[in-house]
Amino acid sequence: MSEVEFYKMTGSGNDFVVLDVRRTAAENWGGEQIKQICDRRDGVGADGLVLLTARDGNAVQMEYWNSDGSRAALCGNAALCSAHLSARLALVSGAEFRLLTDAGPVKARVSALSGQPAINLPDVDLSPNTDFSHLRGPGERWITLLTVGVPHLVVHVDDVARVDLLRRGSVLRSHPQLGPDGANVNFVGHSEDPQTPWTFRTYERGVEDETLACGTGAVATALAVSGREGANLPLGLRSRGGRSLEVDADLAPGRAFNVWLRGEGRVVFRGLWETPN
Repeated sequence: MSEVEFYKMTGSGNDFVVLDVRRTAAENWGGEQIKQICDRRDGVGADGLVLLTARDGNAVQMEYWNSDGSRAALCGNAALCSAHLSARLALVSGAEFRLLTDAGPVKARVSALSGQPAINLPDVDLSPNTDFSHLRGPGERWITLLTVGVPHLVVHVDDVARVDLLRRGSVLRSHPQLGPDGANVNFVGHSEDPQTPWTFRTYERGVEDETLACGTGAVATALAVSGREGANLPLGLRSRGGRSLEVDADLAPGRAFNVWLRGEGRVVFRGLWETPN
């Protein structure tokens, strides 16, 4: 048996196995290996796997796979975790650096005092998209689609807590109108907490279940709520995991730029994964 050191991390309840490629070879991690380590009964348990590789130019390549072994261009909470761990392991120097993702380079910052990460995401197209009003179900006010690295449906509902998320999320996630890859689905509604006036829940493709938080989903949700409901940015959103994510951006007609996501990136534990040679 060979042993691979891993870090179990959480971003507001969205959890990951993170590997430093100095300790393992990227080619060792195919779909079956990813599913095994992410399995919550026979593995470490995670929503996804992240591989981090130091690159020239004060940058870290971040490769991300969902727990079903499918590759994703970007995951916001995984990027927050990657930023925190990259600084902690000295894969980069200084408080600001780049994460190289399949969705393009992402500027990252880590507070020297708190270790809290923030990521600067690519511009988001806010121009009118396909009309999804005909998909609305009972208790749903509007539905819109935004792409923040990956596509997200945002559904404004009367009561987030009462959404039949697994059933409704599964139906919308794979709707033919979204194309063969589908989209993540975020249900958003009002919160009773004045500090975080909105709360959201996410059905995440590739996990095919509810996750306790979604970073890119938080960005899509905040921008949709800002555009449709007039909410001011920066906007705090409470995740299903009970923690808050903050989204800020500058807005122009049809576009959001200087988009920042702040949240949690925390090491829960470090361990050794035993795998056959």
